[in-house]
Amino acid sequence: MTTITPPGATLPGVTHHLADVNGTQLHYVSAGTTGSPVLLVHGWPETWWAFRKLIPLLAETHRVFAPDLRGFGDSSNADTEYGEAVTAEDLHHLVQHIGTGPVHLLCQDISGGAAFRFAALHPEDVTSFTGVETTLAGFGLEALADVNNFGSWHVGFLGAPGIPGMLLQGHEREFLADWALPLMHGTAGSITESDIDEFVRTYARPNGWRGTEGLYQELFADKGATRALAQSHPIAVPVLTVDGANHPFTENTFRQVIAGEITPVHLDGVGHSVAQEAPEALAATIMDFTRHTDNK
Repeated sequence: MTTITPPGATLPGVTHHLADVNGTQLHYVSAGTTGSPVLLVHGWPETWWAFRKLIPLLAETHRVFAPDLRGFGDSSNADTEYGEAVTAEDLHHLVQHIGTGPVHLLCQDISGGAAFRFAALHPEDVTSFTGVETTLAGFGLEALADVNNFGSWHVGFLGAPGIPGMLLQGHEREFLADWALPLMHGTAGSITESDIDEFVRTYARPNGWRGTEGLYQELFADKGATRALAQSHPIAVPVLTVDGANHPFTENTFRQVIAGEITPVHLDGVGHSVAQEAPEALAATIMDFTRHTDNK
């Protein structure tokens, strides 16, 4: 692992790394020295910093890794391929690069599709799968774009090729701080001004919206591919679903794409951004689940 000076915000006990994998360069952080490895995959509007409260809790009993996905945070956002397929392969190559063996995989929000593809196509890399407030194309994601039935305009907007990068340049703080982050958070005080500064710092980079565009475009380009993959390669490892405000959205999705057991959890009174709003409850849920899985 190549250890680097933190390019932005950091935490005590966390080290920062760069990995050249799958034709891109990924920034990731690590913490913890013992226990089975956990890989935390952020959603939107997030970077690894979305796990700032969760990482120290999990690191007490696990080795924890949290990347910035391709096109996000301090990972490369060069002129290359983006989307679920290449992101899934990035995760596969990152796990190989880290070299700890199979990981307990956690994904949230829009990263669900890439993480599902990774787990389905590379089961040797995954010990367990946790989905937090997430769904998949073909299994409910489309509803989020249906503005006539309580969906949101931003789903289509963020999936329009090149449009977010063109229209949001210079307006990152307004968009994130005044609209997106308040929409996602249901717990007062769970995100601070310094947290917003860190998210804005990375989204304001040149080409800072490429990762977002790539993942959201998948909704409009999937054409049944995720459903076909779920039929041919259902998730075989134990699955934990964690729902907050959108209960039972995640549970309903992943019951349809697994071949093994599922453990559904609903954290009542929590909004969409579970890791930032209820880190203690989420950490306890994850550790109970991973302990059970590791002891099998």
